[in-house]
Amino acid sequence: MGFASPAAAAPSQPLEYVNLGDSFSAGSGVSPMAPTQISQCWQSEQNFSHLIAQQLGYTLTDVSCGGAKTEDFYAPQYAGTRAQFDALTPTTELVTLMIGGNNNSTFAGAMASCIGAMVSTPGAQAPCRAQYGTSLADPIEAKTYPALVKALGDIHERSPRAQVIIAGYPWLVPATGSCFPQLPLAPGDVQYLRELQASLNDAVRRAAQETDTTFVDMSQVSDGRDGCQPVGQRWIEPMLNATQPVPVHPNADGERALATEMMKAIDAR
Repeated sequence: MGFASPAAAAPSQPLEYVNLGDSFSAGSGVSPMAPTQISQCWQSEQNFSHLIAQQLGYTLTDVSCGGAKTEDFYAPQYAGTRAQFDALTPTTELVTLMIGGNNNSTFAGAMASCIGAMVSTPGAQAPCRAQYGTSLADPIEAKTYPALVKALGDIHERSPRAQVIIAGYPWLVPATGSCFPQLPLAPGDVQYLRELQASLNDAVRRAAQETDTTFVDMSQVSDGRDGCQPVGQRWIEPMLNATQPVPVHPNADGERALATEMMKAIDAR
């Protein structure tokens, strides 16, 4: 009677997987919330990293947290959390993340500015563009891009064995047209915010290229799935009549789409 060698008999260890990042990475607003992270982080049990780990049998450590900036990789974001980079080890084999949208308040600040511009200038075609010009996008190149390069480089340094995958943000608004009333924006400022998001996604792409990080481009697959589309078609929830408590963020379909695109990129180097 033959016996398998000890090496052959031993089960393979599940891949060590760490998920980092902000509310898009955390799946903030998608029920149910994960019990392993504090409530302020709004981390979902159905975010893309949980879906990937379930599908592929990976051992997941998910420290993503709503509102995170790159600086929260290095220091605790809230009492009861740790620096996100504390989850990285030399044996980590896969890291996924989304980050950058909160740096310099790019998403929330621009949305608030453009809503305010519409309210203060009723009937104007593109009051936010007229009022702010390039000032909302300028910090992306000056501050966010170098912060992304540093953060991605530091991930590779802490976990040199890991494949590191960063996703760009799925479209929040369409390329043209009105988003009213789902998002209270002047028609011309819908395009203005789309251009701002394109600048951020390009910074993420270039930072990934600079650091030998895998970039997942969500722009093509999410076109026509923005927060101005009807229920069942959209991957992003609108500000008004949202079906979840965190608006202008991915819904469950959006997190599934992110998981699908991330899984296509795993080890596809």
